[in-house]
Amino acid sequence: MNSLSSKGRNFMGLPVTMFWGYIATLIFMVGDGLEHGWLSPYLIEQGLTVQQTATLFAAYGGVLAVASYFSGVLTEAWGPRKVMLTGMIIWLIGQILFIEFGLQQNNYTWMLPTYAIRGFGYPLFCYSFLVWVAYRSPQHILATAVGAFWAAWSGGLYVIGSYFPAFMIPKIGYMGLMWSALIWVIIGGLIGLYVVKDEGIQNQGNPKEKLKSLLSGLTICYEKPKVAMGGFVRVICTTGVGALPIFFPLYLSSKYAFSTEQWLQVWGTMWVANIVFNLIIAYISDKWLGWRSTIMWIGCVGCGIMLLVLLYTPQFFGNSFWAINLVGIFFGICLCGFVPITALVTSLAPNQKGSAMSVLNFSAGVSYFIAPAIVGSFIGSIGVHGVMWLFAGLYFLSAVLMIFVKLPNAAKQNKTINLTEKSTG
Repeated sequence: MNSLSSKGRNFMGLPVTMFWGYIATLIFMVGDGLEHGWLSPYLIEQGLTVQQTATLFAAYGGVLAVASYFSGVLTEAWGPRKVMLTGMIIWLIGQILFIEFGLQQNNYTWMLPTYAIRGFGYPLFCYSFLVWVAYRSPQHILATAVGAFWAAWSGGLYVIGSYFPAFMIPKIGYMGLMWSALIWVIIGGLIGLYVVKDEGIQNQGNPKEKLKSLLSGLTICYEKPKVAMGGFVRVICTTGVGALPIFFPLYLSSKYAFSTEQWLQVWGTMWVANIVFNLIIAYISDKWLGWRSTIMWIGCVGCGIMLLVLLYTPQFFGNSFWAINLVGIFFGICLCGFVPITALVTSLAPNQKGSAMSVLNFSAGVSYFIAPAIVGSFIGSIGVHGVMWLFAGLYFLSAVLMIFVKLPNAAKQNKTINLTEKSTG
């Protein structure tokens, strides 16, 4: 790993350019997330079925999964800046086509391919930056550096991406909001392209070596089964929470008279808590609790429990906005427990970080395909309660899997990290 000298580190021990990379990620993801909290209920109001909207999100998630896989290995092959630029351009093209020919004409035939095209955008842009973070961060603060990335990512996608629409929809409408996303993405994209450099990451080998790098993201799962298992846990990480906007606001609206604006505020508050505790949980994980225990207990078990609490809270408290907000806050905190998974899995393959990142990025993308696919397949037969229990069960399953995902000589490594911190302090 190309860790940096102490010179120039002035943001959590990292270069200040990394701080601006986090800002770029946040702004870019605002643009990408402006419709996530309301698109499904909006389309259903326009005449689509729950199954059709689930298919739309599944198509988006399928493309996103492919782009997520290639983001890691392409970053090693091309360098992060070229991959980030590609992602930004594809996103802009997909967004314009989706609005112009899909949403404005309420044409489902156009919605499917154009929304799917947009799925290439943010993985290529943001996950390439995350690979850069993984390469450029010292080992003893890697989880903290990755936590900062996810804080920026969720802050844009879920926090500002929820509160901004809740405030602006009454003023500029749904279409105006979608066009404004272009501005966010362009600004965030330009900042990211300016601050991120290629040195120390790009593979300068011949085309044969670059093809080998692309395939290594697949072969590493066979060579290092723990990496594959960590990738499976990463799938589950965002499957449960990623499915919620597809069906849960409709459930709250029809049964408990929650408005779209109220849901967006609950959704945004949940991710505010996630951002606040992202760095705290990552720091605790780095210093005391350990990566695996944090993922297993706070992430896996915690999210499974909170998903069920979220389901049953309205039954006990009715349409209490504050009760559901409180549950959302604890859910957001539990999601922070998954932050160390990047540090853990990449440390399982220290000489193949890009390939390990491809597995994790692909897993993150797959979750956005699996989540709507599960909703579309089961919502009609087992209902909201059954689907929520299904997702909770997946979280509990991931806790069992984490028992087997551990670093070799973990105690020895922790001792080495502590000695390194003392010598650099």
